[in-house]
Amino acid sequence: MKNPASTSWSKRINARSIREFATKNAIILVLAALVLVIGIVKNGFLTPDNLVNIMRISSVRLIIALGAAGVLISGGVDLSAGRTVGLAAVVAASLAQRPDYASKIFPNLPYMWVIVPILAGIAAGLLVGIINGLAIAYLKVPPFIATLGTMVIVWGAASLYVDRPPLGAQPIGGLRTDFTNLGTGSVGFMPTIILIALIVYCIYWVMLNKTQLGKNIYAIGGNLNAAIVSGVNVKKNLVTLYAIAGMLYGLGGVLLSARSGGATNNYGQSYELDAIAASVIGGVSNMGGIGTVAGVLTGVLIFEVLNNGLVVLGISAYWQQVVKGVIIVAAVAVDIRKYSKKR
Repeated sequence: MKNPASTSWSKRINARSIREFATKNAIILVLAALVLVIGIVKNGFLTPDNLVNIMRISSVRLIIALGAAGVLISGGVDLSAGRTVGLAAVVAASLAQRPDYASKIFPNLPYMWVIVPILAGIAAGLLVGIINGLAIAYLKVPPFIATLGTMVIVWGAASLYVDRPPLGAQPIGGLRTDFTNLGTGSVGFMPTIILIALIVYCIYWVMLNKTQLGKNIYAIGGNLNAAIVSGVNVKKNLVTLYAIAGMLYGLGGVLLSARSGGATNNYGQSYELDAIAASVIGGVSNMGGIGTVAGVLTGVLIFEVLNNGLVVLGISAYWQQVVKGVIIVAAVAVDIRKYSKKR
């Protein structure tokens, strides 16, 4: 005959184990539940083509979110991410137009290797990132204000770049196939854009977890004064971090223009909010010092599954914005609550 006390104790242990598992893997369980529920409600959601499409879109979003997440971990915020994506997109697209295209931005531009527009887009993002880092680290401008200012400046710069008086800002089209293959082509069975995102993911994981820069970023975000006392060069690390974030936004802009086959000055609009929301949903604290690359990936997938699911279900685009806004507020509220409890 079983001992009632031991049975009760066993049940308590099992219940506690389940709670601990659910707490540690809550975000993965949410993602699985979203996929399952939407898949049951709408048959077309779980088709291979739709899942690959989600992965393609998530690839660009992941690269951008990684840059935004690193900044959040350092205790900062980057509101210029979306507009930097747009600037990089128009710069790269303008240099990747076909020679025979009638409406080229630069009519007399000679044919260049595809690496040139790619590097030019990344360089545009790098420049914005360095400006952000210098303003925050050396001029002591709060990250929110510094990146808000660059957000406006970069959008103006992107608009001027594609401005064609008297017509105004015009979309860029007629991109070369070798460039668009970055967004639509494949390497074997793997779509190129997903492969690039996986490579960036692995590199960023190594940077955050295995390098001194990564350790310094967590230290700065966790306790700035303690980081300074321990000898961390805060200014140098912040400039480096924002520069890397800018490069990621630049790469995101390049891939976005390659995937869509064109670019406008409005590309990337509100991407910074999606990146921040995905990061926070994935466990990156807006208070700084906490966050993982795997969490960012899961947060991005949750956001894109939700976006795609709302479209598949035929939900109005206006309601989609309402839902996304509620998610952002809820994610930050939960994050603040967790942080307050730890204190």
